[in-house]
Amino acid sequence: MKPAAFDYVVPRTVREAVGALGTGPGARILAGGQSLILEMRLQRVRPDLVVDINHVAELGHLSADDGTLRVGALVRHAAFEREGAVPGPLGTLFSRAVVNVAHPPIRSRGTLVGSLAWAHPAAEWCALALALDAAIEVHGPGGPREIAARDYFLGPFLTSRAQDELIAAVRFPLLADDTGVGFVEHRRTHFCFAQVAVAATLTASDGVITEARIGLVNCADRPVRAHAAERALIGAEITPPAGHRVPGDHPFARAGRAAAERDAAPLPEPYADVEYRRQAVAVLVGRTLCEAARDRLSRTGTSGGGHR
Repeated sequence: MKPAAFDYVVPRTVREAVGALGTGPGARILAGGQSLILEMRLQRVRPDLVVDINHVAELGHLSADDGTLRVGALVRHAAFEREGAVPGPLGTLFSRAVVNVAHPPIRSRGTLVGSLAWAHPAAEWCALALALDAAIEVHGPGGPREIAARDYFLGPFLTSRAQDELIAAVRFPLLADDTGVGFVEHRRTHFCFAQVAVAATLTASDGVITEARIGLVNCADRPVRAHAAERALIGAEITPPAGHRVPGDHPFARAGRAAAERDAAPLPEPYADVEYRRQAVAVLVGRTLCEAARDRLSRTGTSGGGHR
């Protein structure tokens, strides 16, 4: 199929882009276009106006300053594959997550901000933004405002951003140098969306977990912050188990069960029913926490034995 007819404008400033969005409810933003163009070709989306922001230079910046990473709306996924693009543990977490985003041609054009704008429940960046308490900068006719990630995602492809608002950037807090990070994804084939993915960070003092952040991908109709699993970890030893299996009595396994039973609300899919997907959540949360714990131990130069 071919797209329905539409008008097309190329603004040069954020103000011009916002002005174009305000011309009517049928206007849509084009950045990477990896989701929008497909939906237009299938005529599931029929915009009256496409606002191409690729020539708005101020939206292309990636910067880390004052403990914050700011990602402009035109920063491509592939930017996070480069070593050193993002400092510290946050850079490690981003590099582990980004290789799961589609495949190289998509990552070379698609954008992190575009993923947040589209708000697909299986999008890796959306769960990361939620888990890390990101702040989303939007500009509209009334000027700029900020939306906390916890208030942004309302449902599948549904957010609290108004139709005439443009996401200019998203800000992530940089992680402390001794923070352990992990990201694990399970999908049916390499080219499928994630059936389940988990992002996690761990901080500890004297070998005891003091803070945990866990984001779940494709475990509900929107990204999920696994608060029950996080609470289950506070005060537990950060020592990962020996080997690849997580014993059922290990704190990481208990957190996985809490995520599956209390945080996740998975929907059935053609190749995975709800019971299967809950089991996948439990297993992947445990594995991701192991990865985060080992990452933290490697950063601090300490060693951990197996859980007994």
